[in-house]
Amino acid sequence: MTKNHIVCAQCGQINQVAPDKPAREAKCGACKQPLFAGKPSDVDARNFERQIAKSDIPVLVDVWAPWCGPCRAMAPAYEQAARQLEPAVRVIKLNSDREQQISARLGIRGIPTMLLMQHGREIGRISGAMAASDIVAWTQQQLAK
Repeated sequence: MTKNHIVCAQCGQINQVAPDKPAREAKCGACKQPLFAGKPSDVDARNFERQIAKSDIPVLVDVWAPWCGPCRAMAPAYEQAARQLEPAVRVIKLNSDREQQISARLGIRGIPTMLLMQHGREIGRISGAMAASDIVAWTQQQLAK
């Protein structure tokens, strides 16, 4: 049985979770925190890189900034979408002010921008604030391609 590699959003540890086990109940082997909290995790550069490179599940990234009004307005919708998408999709946030090098490398021109990453590569991108139902629908549409 192949196990899924799930990167802990808290400490960055790579965990193996059997597909027949309830992922919502899984805890990190290192920090003992739940692997899925049902809300987006604000990650730093190191954890971002590990999430997109080492996770076997898709990673939805909200690139945002604390001063951005549309970003703040979308935050509750993004959190609601996380409750619907996890554990099939890892839902994270990347602060573009704190992680300017990553934002530049990703070619972020405006925020909020959502990126859908799978196996280390970008499979979808959309900019602008969205409702939770639109975030979920867009994510599922990108994964179906």
